[in-house]
Amino acid sequence: MADPGTLRLGTREWHHGSFGIMAVINRTPDSFFDRGSTAAFGAALDAASQAVADGADIVDIGGVKAGPGDEVSPAAEIDRVAGLVAAVRERHPGVVISVDTWRGEVGEVVAQAGADLLNDAWGGADPRLAEVAARHQVGLVCSHAGGLPPRTRPHRPAYRDVVRELTAYVTDYAERAVISGVSPSAILVDPAHDFGKNTWQSLEITRRLGELTGTGWPVLVAVADKDFIGEALNLPVDQRAEGTIATLAVCAWLGARVFRVHNVPAARAALEAVHSMKHSTRTPRT
Repeated sequence: MADPGTLRLGTREWHHGSFGIMAVINRTPDSFFDRGSTAAFGAALDAASQAVADGADIVDIGGVKAGPGDEVSPAAEIDRVAGLVAAVRERHPGVVISVDTWRGEVGEVVAQAGADLLNDAWGGADPRLAEVAARHQVGLVCSHAGGLPPRTRPHRPAYRDVVRELTAYVTDYAERAVISGVSPSAILVDPAHDFGKNTWQSLEITRRLGELTGTGWPVLVAVADKDFIGEALNLPVDQRAEGTIATLAVCAWLGARVFRVHNVPAARAALEAVHSMKHSTRTPRT
């Protein structure tokens, strides 16, 4: 992709220079951030509605904790997310619905239930997911996880140049998705901070994110409250809000398009400020 294009998901569009907020909705009892506060169906649906009211453009529904934990079968994951997708679609027809899954069979069911985007955080671990996105004409997030199997933590990850390697990987994934039939305007790429990377590598990705945005593919960043922020600032998970906002601002300045967050109002305020400063055309005072 030579030039930054328009991202189209569901009924929404984001042109080059604009940004979208993706709110996290976890139907998991063991989420690292919310500790299961939205695991129940009603709580998750209410959280989605609150996120929309707060200004979220996309709600990202997940049914499996990213890290190690109890086994969740495909059937159990479907049970957690498919009904919620249908309920959010009915309640909020205009919102973009994403589902955080690496499994093709889960993608098939949620696409039928009304999802607009399949958020593959595990770098194509199941190649069927791109085929599902193509078949149902929904979007796809193409990420880099360093070749790790889903739900495993990195152990001494090593790269000659982490930014070059992940950029090559996600652009190849995106191009293969297009060949399989996914619309180029419905693809995002995600460097996947912390997935298959240590703190130094995730910080390096943040500093050099312009190399990834420079490919022209719309970039999703999912950095909210992550371990690399906590380790860099020596802070526990419930004290990483300011570090998250700072990281979002850096990524926004360097051209990221979609931001996956826990705190929608704070993220939107910060990103609107960055957008205004970066794109201001006001004449300086004399």
